[in-house]
Amino acid sequence: MFKEAREGASVATLVKLHKVNKIFKTDTLSFHALIDINLEIKKGEFIGIVGPSGSGKSTLMNILGLLDNPTSGTYTLDGQDVSRLGEETLASLRNKKIGFIFQNFNLLGRTSALENVQLPLIYSGVSKEERDLRAVEILQSVGLGDKLQSRPNQLSGGQQQRVAVARALITNPEILLADEPTGNLDSKTGADIINLFKTLNKKGKTIILITHEASIAKNANRVITIKDGKVGR
Repeated sequence: MFKEAREGASVATLVKLHKVNKIFKTDTLSFHALIDINLEIKKGEFIGIVGPSGSGKSTLMNILGLLDNPTSGTYTLDGQDVSRLGEETLASLRNKKIGFIFQNFNLLGRTSALENVQLPLIYSGVSKEERDLRAVEILQSVGLGDKLQSRPNQLSGGQQQRVAVARALITNPEILLADEPTGNLDSKTGADIINLFKTLNKKGKTIILITHEASIAKNANRVITIKDGKVGR
């Protein structure tokens, strides 16, 4: 499903944030969550974004994942300025460009691994025959070819996260955005998931890993720190 990245080829910028700010306001308060963020990510990079609780990394993730717009500044994704797009357009781009992986897996408990992985394709109007073929292929690629009909409660935490990775990959997105993906896993299982990310990255996937643990972030090829809403230098 994925092509190996070509060494020596010119690498395009996939993500570019320029002086991005995010301000949350209430009737009486104003909170500056992100302050003049400048960030570039090339296609095929494996980036770790690390910061403590309250640092702004979740707000940054929401903007990178097209779940929110910046208050000011620009966000260019694969050459398109997405900073001020409406929700319908953002939703369409999310489905095409970004695969999400979460700490809590976010699987549907009453459906099989195969059906969980197929969900994004259902929303895209792909035929059942094509959904089946692609979901089986992607589950096999993450080592779950023998767990197609298993429900989440029949799987270990690591296996559930692999299902979540497969679901994120099923639309062949440009970016895998992983939010604390090892947070609910033991150390060995977490290392297995990180190794899976490394394998996918070697095959050309751009991976953005968001975590509060420096020991997890250091597995990325480049680490970006964020604190008090500012990217470290």
